Amino acid sequence: MALVEIDRCDGYAILTLNRPDAMNALSAALRAELAQTVLDMEVDPEIRVLILTGAGERAFTAGLDLKELGSGESSVGDAVDVEDPVTALGRFSGPVIGAINGVAITGGFELALACDVLIASENARFADTHARVGIMPGWGLSQKLSRAIGISRAKELSLTGNFLLAEQAERWGLVNRVVPAAELLPAARQLAEDMLSVEPEMLVNYRKLIDDGFAATFGEGLSIEQERAAVNAGVSADEIEARRAAIQARGRDQKD
Repeated sequence: MALVEIDRCDGYAILTLNRPDAMNALSAALRAELAQTVLDMEVDPEIRVLILTGAGERAFTAGLDLKELGSGESSVGDAVDVEDPVTALGRFSGPVIGAINGVAITGGFELALACDVLIASENARFADTHARVGIMPGWGLSQKLSRAIGISRAKELSLTGNFLLAEQAERWGLVNRVVPAAELLPAARQLAEDMLSVEPEMLVNYRKLIDDGFAATFGEGLSIEQERAAVNAGVSADEIEARRAAIQARGRDQKD
């Protein structure tokens, strides 16, 4: 049985964490397989968007496999230094959509934060239990969460280990929207198809511009944008006219 199921579609792939009996806990084997799968997707020219989800309705992933860690079969240090799916996701050049089908706890929360866009089912819940387990995060949660929802809210979650329900996560801006469980993958698929309908090079370049600017100061971000906008000079009038017509047609379709 594959620990990461791959559903290849037209231009995108759905990666499903497949340990439902263990709440999709991130064992060493699952971490390694997920990291390798993402790297395989990056070198596949047919795959330009990823959707990441979990098997079943209970869990996106409950985070690192504490049973495995407690047995000594693997260590927390290994999880940070060796089989790191978060770093692998960061090396995927296209957008990653997180379809959060259930709980995303600690390392699972970090995996969710590694995605570009989050859509949550009504069953989704988020929790950072690092402080309760007694280990420090190593996949970026301490920095990403505060930037996503604000430092005070991040401290509330991380210093209590309390759960954040899907509806509250939407209100706090952590997830883009909440949908019924049956509509989660269809919504993620539609979003992937919408992303694939933009100019191909923009899917990679504009995403990188947003990320690079967000990691810099506001002034530095503006400078980065101005530098990269120099490529606009290479877009012809005919290309702009053709794209304008396509945008207008799409606008009419979406309005209907």
